[in-house]
Amino acid sequence: TPPPADGSAPAGRQRPQRGVPQGKKRRVVIDSQAARGPRERPQRGAEKPKEAKEEKPVVRPTGPVTVPSGVTVKEYAEKLGVSTAEIIKTMMGLGEFVTITQSLTDDAIELIAAEYERPVTIQSAEEELEDIVIEDDPADLSPRAPVITVMGHVDHGKTTLLDAIRETSVVAGEAGGITQHIGAYQVDVGERQVTFLDTPGHEAFTALRARGAKLTDVAVLVVAADDSVMPQTLEAIDHAKAAEVPIVVAVNKIDKPDANPMKTRQDLVTHGLQPEEWGGDTVFVDVSAKQKTGLDSLLEMLLLQADVLELKANANAPASGPIVESRLDVGRGPVATMLVQRGTLKPGDAVVAGDAWGKVRTMLDENGEKMDSAGPAEPVEIVGFDKPPPAGEVCRVVESERDARHLAQKRAARLRAEELSRRSQKSISLEDLFKQVSDGAVKDLNLVIKGDVQGSVEAAVSELDKIKSDEVAVRVIHTGVGGISESDVMLAAASKAIVVGFNVRPNAEAKGLADREGVDIRTYKVIYKLTEDIEKALVGMLTPDIVEEITGTAEVRQLFKASRIGTIAGCMVTNGTIQRGSHARLIRDGVVVWEGEIESIRHLKDEVREIKEGFECGIVLKDFGDVHEADQIEAYVSKSVERTEL
Repeated sequence: TPPPADGSAPAGRQRPQRGVPQGKKRRVVIDSQAARGPRERPQRGAEKPKEAKEEKPVVRPTGPVTVPSGVTVKEYAEKLGVSTAEIIKTMMGLGEFVTITQSLTDDAIELIAAEYERPVTIQSAEEELEDIVIEDDPADLSPRAPVITVMGHVDHGKTTLLDAIRETSVVAGEAGGITQHIGAYQVDVGERQVTFLDTPGHEAFTALRARGAKLTDVAVLVVAADDSVMPQTLEAIDHAKAAEVPIVVAVNKIDKPDANPMKTRQDLVTHGLQPEEWGGDTVFVDVSAKQKTGLDSLLEMLLLQADVLELKANANAPASGPIVESRLDVGRGPVATMLVQRGTLKPGDAVVAGDAWGKVRTMLDENGEKMDSAGPAEPVEIVGFDKPPPAGEVCRVVESERDARHLAQKRAARLRAEELSRRSQKSISLEDLFKQVSDGAVKDLNLVIKGDVQGSVEAAVSELDKIKSDEVAVRVIHTGVGGISESDVMLAAASKAIVVGFNVRPNAEAKGLADREGVDIRTYKVIYKLTEDIEKALVGMLTPDIVEEITGTAEVRQLFKASRIGTIAGCMVTNGTIQRGSHARLIRDGVVVWEGEIESIRHLKDEVREIKEGFECGIVLKDFGDVHEADQIEAYVSKSVERTEL
């Protein structure tokens, strides 16, 4: 049949489809969906219908949480029962970016806990040690010897008194040469023993007090009857009172013609030590270390004081006690002096003290003789540590060397984490005083005051007594004349105090220790500025302050005279950079003797604008020529710093 003229396919025939050979039938598959009608496709962006699921509320742990100081973000999240991302997000909201392995400051720990409404207890490394103290059964306790620390002014016969007591308490064969190998020893008093420590200024005394532990039971204050009370005498009284240790006063040198024991008693009464014969509670004993008189009475009073304290300890337990001092001996390696407070120490025991560990290879007494054991209140020199343990750390016996190594490594990690967190925070400072008072963290503001003369110190104390506050009491725990020393910083660290200096400066060692311990040191030229700062801090109104930044320090090594110039100080720059025309102060023995401007600096024969650390130079101070060798020249700049928070 011919095709239609319009070219369309004839009726009954299908046009051949492309790709299908003619003559073959094409299999047609009928889509069942097409037969039912067009499929409704979901619109773009529309959610697919889901079965309704019941949402379970997120249940967070509640209740108090205890974390170590310096805890990392990851560890803290696990303690709180939240994700690390939530902790990081919370810190970002507070304006600080942290990583999961970063140590948190104590302030950050408390802020995060407040966000999750969880009471938090921050445990320091020292407090962890207190938690492991074992309470002994009273039936296991037996009397022990008292531990006595002898304190006092360096020229008042402290060492002579110790030697005299020891000579009268040992056999005649040992009385000739008194060579003490360690800073502690025991003497026999009849059938009883007394342990003496002859290094009262050692770090252990303050370090142990910082965490509430006691190294000594009784303090003997040696005061010369001809000199009476001296500055170091007052320092010893402050240390003993802060440690809450009873004081027995030994009035020494009564054999001297100008001795006046009654005047010594009167002077000590003004410092809170009232003699028993005058109705007080402090025991006074007149002695002469040189003539060896009154020593029996002194020892008798010490034993009587020990009886009042009822000192007891468990001797049948693993040994533990503080490290009094340590050193690195060339022949024997690390050597540590331990005062056993509990248990009995024996050779072969595995010991750990802080981040140091080891096995007791040798035990020696104060005479260098080997010991088979050391019980409570016995001092012993230990050889066998892997490194000298820090003074003040608690040494204890553990099951094995493996346990000792593990505990030392764990302790080292804790101390590193705590150090990292402590670098960004301080014990207390005037800036955060108002906040801590508001939170109830501070009830007493402790101050250590040093000045160039006694008059300014007394005036400062008098002015501070006038400050009245319902929230906080201002308490001066120590005063002294002279530069700010390491001892002052240690006392402030242990007592959470602020160090205040009037016309005095801290030395380099004191500055470094203050940075490590987070102690706030403030120096003033006038007294009213201190009282003003404290009053403003208490009401939260501290204004922007002028902060001094030390740019460089130089030590005077040699002096030169020039007719037209005057005195030229030949110096070595020990720190930073010193510039011509900058402000400077001249410090002699920690006391500021001059403040002014650096007129010129010469290096070799050339006049220079500045001189850097490690170079020698000649410095001329403007309108001042009374320079001595060993003086310190401190260059500084003053900056105005806004106090953004309290």
